[in-house]
Amino acid sequence: MLRLGFIRSDGSEFTPRAGAALTQKPPTTMKKYTKSSKLFLITLASSAAFCLTGYGADTYKIDPVHSSVIFSTKHNGVTDFYGRFNEINGTVTFDPADPSKSSVDITVPVESLDTHNDKRNQHLKSPDFFNSKQFPNLTFKSTKIEGTGNTYRVTGDLTIHGVTKPITIEFNRGPDQKGGKGETHGGGETKFTIKRGDYDMKFMAGPVGDDVTVILSVEGVKE
Repeated sequence: MLRLGFIRSDGSEFTPRAGAALTQKPPTTMKKYTKSSKLFLITLASSAAFCLTGYGADTYKIDPVHSSVIFSTKHNGVTDFYGRFNEINGTVTFDPADPSKSSVDITVPVESLDTHNDKRNQHLKSPDFFNSKQFPNLTFKSTKIEGTGNTYRVTGDLTIHGVTKPITIEFNRGPDQKGGKGETHGGGETKFTIKRGDYDMKFMAGPVGDDVTVILSVEGVKE
């Protein structure tokens, strides 16, 4: 008959009773490992929860000093003539995780129109064109934003001369950068073409082109 024997620490041999439970304490290193693992998992879970809570949409207030609204149209069918608006304000809210939660709200005062000629500026602000007294602002409000990476399709309502039309533009977003005071700057640029006749601006059709190309470059400071 085979007898199972065990050796005590003093060298003597003993045989456990039938049915007796054999127990062995886990090594001290195993206890430390288990405790460390639990602590690591708790820390990891807490960090993940913090990141998910803080991650979301960022709002940028447009900086008019570093933003531009430039337009061009044909004059007498010969070449493009350029002008600009010197003022722009509004906000851009951007959610990289869910672009559908992003938004754009821009206002451009017509009185800031500048074509480098005072007489022409006044004519363009008159009822023949923009009619700045009755319609003092150009506005754009987004209704849908989609895309990934740095390129987005922005759909929204563009209001000019009191007429609102839906448009879709492609917006190329630039990287965020830190300013001199540690503030975060972000923005991007788009270029698109509209027909001024669609906005009931039909004076001098022919000598002044109907197609108007707009370049909008915006830079904002994260709030």
